[in-house]
Order: sequence, then structure tokens, then C-alpha cells
Amino acid sequence: MRGNLSQYWRCPESYLRIALAGELSGEKGYFRFGPDTLYGRCVKARPAAEAAEPLLDLRDGARLEAGTVLLPFDFDEVVDNLRQELYVGDNAWGDRLTDAYYLLRPALPVAVRKHLQRLRLRKWEEIPFPHWPVDRTVDDLMEKALALLMQAGDVRQIPFIWFWPDGAPSCALMTHDVETEAGVELCSKLMDIDEAFGIPASFQVVPEERYQVQPAFLDSLRSRGYEVVVHDLNHDGYLFRSRRHFAERVSKINAYGKQFGATGFRAGILYRNQSWFDLLDFEYDMSVPNVAHLDPQRGGCCTVMPYFVGKILELPVTTTQDYSVFHILGDYSTKLWERQIEMIMEKHGLISVIAHPDYLAGEREKSLYEALLGHLTQLRASRQLWIATPGEVNRWWRQRAEMEIVEVNGKLQIEGPGKERAQIAYATECDGRLEFDRQPVVRQVSASYCPS
Repeated sequence: MRGNLSQYWRCPESYLRIALAGELSGEKGYFRFGPDTLYGRCVKARPAAEAAEPLLDLRDGARLEAGTVLLPFDFDEVVDNLRQELYVGDNAWGDRLTDAYYLLRPALPVAVRKHLQRLRLRKWEEIPFPHWPVDRTVDDLMEKALALLMQAGDVRQIPFIWFWPDGAPSCALMTHDVETEAGVELCSKLMDIDEAFGIPASFQVVPEERYQVQPAFLDSLRSRGYEVVVHDLNHDGYLFRSRRHFAERVSKINAYGKQFGATGFRAGILYRNQSWFDLLDFEYDMSVPNVAHLDPQRGGCCTVMPYFVGKILELPVTTTQDYSVFHILGDYSTKLWERQIEMIMEKHGLISVIAHPDYLAGEREKSLYEALLGHLTQLRASRQLWIATPGEVNRWWRQRAEMEIVEVNGKLQIEGPGKERAQIAYATECDGRLEFDRQPVVRQVSASYCPS
């Protein structure tokens, strides 16, 4: 019941007194906990089969007893259901349509592809869950649970290890998926642009069929400080067609990871099945969107934070891809990206951007990309946003997962590798909301009221 809470907050285990309020129902479904839509089994309630149905609000089913929070659902089960997209059924394209599209895709110009994709994605605005344009359900639930734990334990604050190194409020990643030979040719110019803004990045490289991956190309990326990530096997859309098919291809993908010296992976077209990730021999994956309304495979992990899927760290895609912004939405501005960035930073989350060299060749697209980089660098200067590579985030998040807060001579301190960059933060509950501070609270704060 508390494993995901512990990994998220990295606070002393003694605070995490949480349990079930009763016996769970036999079937999973949708319900509400306050304004948040959740998915799982409930105590003494029958969840709805669809998110669009009227949903029971189980907020009143939470109780505080003897310093313990009793919930009307299994906390870890619900978080796993959302982050690993277990609430989603089979929502991919039909097999024949998929086969036909990906057979013809290499020969289809963008003008044709975007019309087919708009047809496939019609009525995406009507999807009730996850929530567009950023879904923060898991992060809201984590905060609600910590607030309830403070009330149950009658404590003013709970110390935890801050999310990012050196006290950064949030983190941003720039990633470049290289899909075609034309994209390979544009990588050098894209690196020039990134370097002009001081933005580190990774390049996701397709090992087979799309283009020849020359050692000189990989060396050109690494020599300029960029990371190499394996991008699918051949980007044909078939990687996750079946478990057997996936296992056959993954043996090659893992071999390319070792050959390229890559510790990260991203699937083509963001197709995914997180229950199969155990076959990947990588440290991190970047294939899961936060909310996937504009992707061929619907769903979304409903969090703006990294999370572990077994041994693999998932770095979710939390902003809309450049292709979708330009060619699906027809939006040639940075307004959507800026809105998403602000929503992510409100939860101190990970801003993950996909920008394809293939789609940034035009002057209009290039100028918008530069405007986005300008916005990120402004946030770095004014709000200390940490802009890192995926490998750096992977190393930090793994270190943080092993750190602990201990008391030494009456003072709290962090133990574990990387502790020199870590900070203790303090969460206080104010009128049902959490506030964070790097200093312990010395004033008395009510469990349910925060003075204005």
C-alpha cells in the first residue's frame, strides 16, 4: 500500500501509515477521489466501466484511525493502474488498417499522412480521461495522501528528499527522434541551434532500414556532448504486435544498445506495452506519453514525474510532439507548449520535449523551435529550471531512490550516493493543499487551516 508513496516522496517510512478501509470489490473500474478520476477496485462500492459514466466519489470513504490513513482503495494498485496504463483496453488501430498504413507510410508525404492521422484522431477533444493537455492525477493523489498522513499523525510537516538536484524546481529534457535520412542530414544544424541556447539533448537513432547508422554519425553526436538513444528497431509500427514478435526484435534492440553505448530506449510512434519492458536491457525508457490523445495509441501515464517499471526508469513524454502541434493541431505558436510547461512546473515535474530534425527544416518551424528554446532558457535563468539530458536524469533519479533521511545528533540529514546535491524539503498541509519549504516549520500550522 505504501511502496509508490515511499518512492515518490523519499520520506522516513515511519510517516507512511496507510492501509485499506475494508475488503476490495472483485472488479476494476473508474471512480473519483475528490476531483480526480482513478481506476481500480473499491471498498464497498462498484466502480464504473467507463470514465465517461457518472462516477462515485469515494473521498468520504477515507478515514483516520489511530494515526493511520484508511483508504477505500488500494493506493499502490491505483497508482500502478494509471502509470502503467492498465486502465486502457485494446485501442490501437485495427490490424488491416495498421498494416496498410505502415506499409505505405514511407512513401506518403506529410500532407497526406496528416489528413489520415486527423481522421484517425477525430473527436480527441471529447476523451474524458486522461485530462488534456497535461494529466497530473497521480501527482495530485500523492499530495492528497501525504496531506491525509499529516492529519492522521497530527504532525505539522513531513520531511522528504527534494525531487531534483541542487534544489531545482523542475527539470526539462530535450530529445530528438531521427526518423529519416533527411533527419540525419539536419542533425548538425539542430545541434548548432541547441548549442546557441546552451541546451543539452539526446538523439534517438533508428538502427535498421530507415538509414545507415554510420559510426562517424554517432561520433559526431557524442563529440559535441549529445547522448545517443536507441529508437525502436526499424520504426515500422510493428514492435508491439505480439509478445513473441517483441521478444524477437528486442534481442536485436538490446544488441544495438550495447553497440551504440546507449542506456536509453524509445519505441517508434510511442507504441508501448509496459508489461513487456522487462525484456529491454536498458536503464531507462522514454516511450510513454503523459496524455496520448494525439498519438495513434491512446492512454497516458497520468504523471509528470519519472517512475520505475520494474528495473527500468520511465521518463514520460509530458509535452505534445512538434509533429502533432504543427500538422495535427495546425498550431504554429508556442502557446500550447508554454501552457503545458507551466502546468508541469506547478507539480515540480519533468518537462520532456520531442523535437524531430525531420520536421524542423522549414523556417517557420525552426523559428518556433528557437522560441521554445528561448522560453526554456528564460526559465533556467529566472526560476533555476534544471535542463539536463535523459542520462543525467536517469542517474539522479536512481540515486534519489536509494537515498534516505536519517537523524544524527538531533538533526536530519540525507545518506546515500549523490547526497551532496540533494536537499531536504518539508511538506506542510494547508487547507487540503501541500506547500513545500527547504526549512523546517517553526510556527504552529493547523491540520485543516492555513492562515492567509
